[in-house]
Amino acid sequence: MWELVKAGGWLMLPLILSSIFTVAIIIERFIRLKRSQVLPQALLVNGADVESVVSHLEHDEAQKSPLGRILKSGYVHQNQGEQFARAQMEATASQEISYLEKNINFLGTLGAIAPLLGLLGTVIGIIQAFLVVDIGSSGNASMMMPGISTALITTAVGMLIAIPAIIAYRYFQRVVHEYVAELEQQSTLFHAALFYKKAAHVHEHRRAS
Repeated sequence: MWELVKAGGWLMLPLILSSIFTVAIIIERFIRLKRSQVLPQALLVNGADVESVVSHLEHDEAQKSPLGRILKSGYVHQNQGEQFARAQMEATASQEISYLEKNINFLGTLGAIAPLLGLLGTVIGIIQAFLVVDIGSSGNASMMMPGISTALITTAVGMLIAIPAIIAYRYFQRVVHEYVAELEQQSTLFHAALFYKKAAHVHEHRRAS
């Protein structure tokens, strides 16, 4: 392995760093984007019944998920009016969406840069291969081998990094898109159910009095 790294030249350093960042981001996003951590089953709103959801929001566990933080921001501000509670939920949702998208664009950038670094290594290797061949050496092909090795190794490494990075980038993009749609749906259902219940309670109280 070390021989391959040496043969690839100085461009192997940024390629190795790119591979480390790619693996680290993929592992971190797989852990952070588990459905149970983003959309806990206990916080999913079913119709207008929010009793169980509210009971979970009163515990600190609710703060450990994006959905919990969004719903709680509306719940704690419900006494300040429907519009204010909605605005708080929307502001929290924007922060949570940014959190869900964290490092994904960087992963896409790594997937785009890695093959370009490999291509740069190809060009440099070919240039080196031809430069070492002296005009008077009768075109000794063996002198071109180090440059050709550099070209082939950097190209291969660049593609090996880019392929999983791009696949993971597309996958995480789709997952986040689905989560955002579900977060919006659950937030809307919770907000409607919360204030519908509150309005119904006020109406019943007025009728009783």
